[in-house]
Amino acid sequence: MSDSMAELRDIEVRTGGGVVTLPARLLRVRFTRSGGPGGQNVNKVATKVDLRFDLDGARPFLGEVAAARVRDKLAGRLDADGAVHVTSSEHRTQARNLDAAHERLEAWLTEALQRPRARRPTRPSRSSRERRLATKQKRGALKQTRRRDPRDD
Repeated sequence: MSDSMAELRDIEVRTGGGVVTLPARLLRVRFTRSGGPGGQNVNKVATKVDLRFDLDGARPFLGEVAAARVRDKLAGRLDADGAVHVTSSEHRTQARNLDAAHERLEAWLTEALQRPRARRPTRPSRSSRERRLATKQKRGALKQTRRRDPRDD
């Protein structure tokens, strides 16, 4: 459960406008013992990585709009302090788990920073309009047969 800064590296995030480098000082890492099977290694070695990315500190690098977009997209992964929380425990070593957490964070940030494409409205084709009208006429005719003629009373 030690805090370590030596293994941290800068995060490179691809955005629509290029690559943004986020400094490693925005990251905090903690190593803890991992759960699950693994024998003595699990009980002795703190290999699970708990990585946190300071989103508020990244505003000068990302910009207000991009930071807000990341906050919205990754809302479920934010902790109480507003930091993005990443864990990794699938490997047996701290270094590999730290690399996996870095890669996962980069992927999440890259995906969150993608600008949504504007929907280009399309017009319905002629055949689809004709099919819709034909279906409406068939349905109307069916309902017409269910009506009771008021003259029968």
